[in-house]
Amino acid sequence: MDASLDLVVLYTEQVEACREFYAHLGLPLVAEKHGDGPLHHAAVLANGTVVEIYPGTAGRTTDRLRLAFTVAAAADLPAGTHRLEDPDGRVVIVTAR
Repeated sequence: MDASLDLVVLYTEQVEACREFYAHLGLPLVAEKHGDGPLHHAAVLANGTVVEIYPGTAGRTTDRLRLAFTVAAAADLPAGTHRLEDPDGRVVIVTAR
């Protein structure tokens, strides 16, 4: 199979808290705004996958979702695999090298 994951969009009512959480893991998030769209944050990972954090609304949420990242280093995570939760309660598996 020749497939790849290109985009993950997280909708949240806690944009700044989620931005801080994922930035702390090493995601290079930058603020973006396209035309009349909302201000959001985006990171392009080493493999080209784009992760975006958008403001959520009643019709735009990402409730049940599990994410996994491998990061070069996170400030307070020792090497190994860790099960964390982001500010919205999503499970995030982080492997720190």
